[in-house]
Amino acid sequence: MKLNNLKPAKGSVKTNKRVGRGQGSGKGGTAARGHKGDKARSGFKTKIGFEGGQMPIQRRLPKFGFKNINRVEYKGLNLDSIQALVEKINVSEITPEILFDNGLVGKNDLVKILGRGELKAKVKVSANAFSATAKAAIEGKGGEAIVL
Repeated sequence: MKLNNLKPAKGSVKTNKRVGRGQGSGKGGTAARGHKGDKARSGFKTKIGFEGGQMPIQRRLPKFGFKNINRVEYKGLNLDSIQALVEKINVSEITPEILFDNGLVGKNDLVKILGRGELKAKVKVSANAFSATAKAAIEGKGGEAIVL
């Protein structure tokens, strides 16, 4: 086998249909676009969501609900994952930076500590918010819950 006798597999390469190249080709005249009308012209494009004149879905369906622009979105983190982190890296203080470094939260996430699971270690936890049960559990073990 040499570079000069390489060629694509049989049937893998098709030649493009050459339209509008005279009547003898069978695709002359209208170039397979039918007669007149928008779709026969160059530059034709349908509107996004156009359904052939039928009322489009985005106009058929009602708008509902609202987005509260003042909503504060927290990334929830339970006590069991904090306990697992303490066992894994053996620290006595948990901060958002440590949580980010270990892939538990994103860089700009606001962190809220939630109460699922059991905390066995005495830990000083810094976060943006705490649930009542999480705060009680942390302070019950002699730790500290610091709201940032």
